[in-house]
Amino acid sequence: MAAEKHSAYKEELERCNYTLGYVEKSLESTVRKKERLDNDIDSVQKHFTSENSQSYIDLMINTTIRDTLALRLRNLLVARSKPYFARIDFKEKDSSKRENLYIGKMSLMRDEDQEVIIVDWRAPIANLYYEGRIGEADYWCPGGNIKGELTLKRQFAINEGILQEIFDIDITTNDEFLQTYLGATSDNRLKEIVSTIQVEQNKIIRADMWKPLIVQGAAGSGKTTIALHRIAYLVYTFEKSFEPENFMIIAPNKLFLNYISEVLPELGVERVKQTTFEDFAMELIGKRFKLKDPFEKLTKFVNHNVTEEQIYANRILKKCSQFKASMLFREVMDDYVKHIESSFIPKEHFKIANTVVFKYAEINDLFLKQYKNWPIVRRIDEIKKYLSNRLKQKKDVIIFNLNEQCDNVIRNLKDIMEDSEDRQRLIIEAIDKRDAVVGKIESYAKSAVNEYIKKISKFSPYEYYSDLINNEELFNKLLYSKAEKELIDYTRNHTRETLKSGYLEIEDIAPIIYLKYLIHGMDEKIPVKHIVIDEGQDFSAFQFYVLRKIVKDSSFTILGDLCQSIHSYRGIRTWQDVVDDVFEGQKCGFLTLEESYRTTVEIMGAANTVISKIKDHGLVLAKPVIRHGDKVKIIERQSIKEIAEDISARIKRCRSENFKTAAVVCKTVEECQNMYKLLKGKIDDLNIITGKEEEYKNSTLIVPSYLTKGLEFDVVIIADAGIDVYKEDELDIKLLYVSMTRALHKLCIYYNGEISSLLDNVGAHCERDSN
Repeated sequence: MAAEKHSAYKEELERCNYTLGYVEKSLESTVRKKERLDNDIDSVQKHFTSENSQSYIDLMINTTIRDTLALRLRNLLVARSKPYFARIDFKEKDSSKRENLYIGKMSLMRDEDQEVIIVDWRAPIANLYYEGRIGEADYWCPGGNIKGELTLKRQFAINEGILQEIFDIDITTNDEFLQTYLGATSDNRLKEIVSTIQVEQNKIIRADMWKPLIVQGAAGSGKTTIALHRIAYLVYTFEKSFEPENFMIIAPNKLFLNYISEVLPELGVERVKQTTFEDFAMELIGKRFKLKDPFEKLTKFVNHNVTEEQIYANRILKKCSQFKASMLFREVMDDYVKHIESSFIPKEHFKIANTVVFKYAEINDLFLKQYKNWPIVRRIDEIKKYLSNRLKQKKDVIIFNLNEQCDNVIRNLKDIMEDSEDRQRLIIEAIDKRDAVVGKIESYAKSAVNEYIKKISKFSPYEYYSDLINNEELFNKLLYSKAEKELIDYTRNHTRETLKSGYLEIEDIAPIIYLKYLIHGMDEKIPVKHIVIDEGQDFSAFQFYVLRKIVKDSSFTILGDLCQSIHSYRGIRTWQDVVDDVFEGQKCGFLTLEESYRTTVEIMGAANTVISKIKDHGLVLAKPVIRHGDKVKIIERQSIKEIAEDISARIKRCRSENFKTAAVVCKTVEECQNMYKLLKGKIDDLNIITGKEEEYKNSTLIVPSYLTKGLEFDVVIIADAGIDVYKEDELDIKLLYVSMTRALHKLCIYYNGEISSLLDNVGAHCERDSN
């Protein structure tokens, strides 16, 4: 074991064994406490009655404590195998005591004297490990800046409680340790990276929560893993101010959510909201809609075997998607709401007993001016209160006047008539008439406001959106200066047909939420305080804008890679667009991750050659960490059937070499289905991904190019990179690039006939096989 060769092996072995012993002791204690609590909670639940408020309070408190113990128990079980991964020795300025601190995924303190045994990696002092250099060093904590001297940084490889490696380092991670970590095979789940977080990654994880942060990260730079570690850090740092539910991560699809599902619990974080934009939108709207599969549209755009007519249809469809996802379309929604406002209040006075209580102009002025900062429907609620108060005042005046009139009649009768039965009859008639009118007024006043408010039409956000799409004259009027006539007509007709079919497209969601926000307002305060958005390059500025508007007082971390923007027809073009259109000039943090930790120099070199075909000086190329491997294999075969046979044999060889995961990547789902038929029965544990799956299966996968984004595999095999499959088109370039950069160790690219011109000039990184 390499650790035994280290001069401090004996000291560190003693410390490791001591820590493991204390972990075991804490584990036993925590299990006993949890068992007692479980029994107490079961007992209270059996005898619980709603009349006993103290029992309810005890039950809530004990349940919360049990949840905390369950999380501690989970952390301790992990610490059994790996209690910590690093040590730092730090002496504060003007202090004679040097602290020896061991850093792990959880904190552990000795019960008897509160001595720190393990420091949580998220603690302020742990930042010395990630960013400090030997010598003078400092870190920030709630008490201010702490200065001192860092005399030791040491890394450990501890597995199953056995001390295997010891490295003394200066920067975050030495090459040998990092190479070992990166060279490991994939188990189809993201890794927690607390022991290998690099300086630039650490800056993102620990960045100011309240300042919007945009991260442009190259393929393999660890964006998703960093996103999850950032949430874990924020939950820990703000545990006294916020609950885990106040943090949310938005991922591209449910399959991806399943893929990342184990990381946060492994980092000791539970209850963080993990969702997709579509699902979160449905919650906000309060109704579930059927959504068209966005990959159906993408498949149309990447299919080159089409007629001239279909090429034109795809071009105008792409423009339509781009327009509905744009901030211009948001302006259309603003104009539409102004149109709704202009005729929202019925053009009639609010009267009682033929007396005008409120003139139409007064009510409309309240609606359009005094309450203009409120959502439309909430303005009506305020107007209702105003009308009710004003009606009460007016009603009292009317009744007072009626009483006065009645009294005057009675006085006049007494003045001009002798006391007689006729006079008495007339007096009674006057009083009865007054009482009847007052009764009607009292009765009408109870429902007058509601009756008036009922005349104000209030539709759902979807109904308003549908009304706009179906109103040709209004639609044309609102879009007149914002798009050419052909696009206006196509957008309306295409959207109308989509709505008529009972479906929505993803581009329709942001406008509908925005209408809800402007017209109805949000039903309740959304508890989210920080949103982490992964694969942000495929979001539109309109989507970002809507999220920022509806989630009040929240902050954002947006991570993405413009090189991988396969939905660029509806996504953003530059990060500056997000700064300008979404955060409207607010100062944003912007960080770039160029280092790629996923793949080898050879694979990334070939992939960079492909993405460089896009003549965009703003694209940031990935820089692979110095880890060499096999050259990319480019293999020619005479037919798809021959390719399938070769793939089958290659995967079996890879399995014999102990590579755990492999993906066969085809361009589209249809091609995947054809390949699956050819490989089925030849490869054990073979599964196909179509985009409808919600669970990630740990097996050999056949997957379409556009669903590989965010995933990684030991071995990636691109089934067909022929000249007719991947053309010199921006979308094709990005799909091929994304597919290539999924590979950790081996990449094989097949073709039949002539190879795609995108793979020209990759010779230095590849070897060819044309047998």
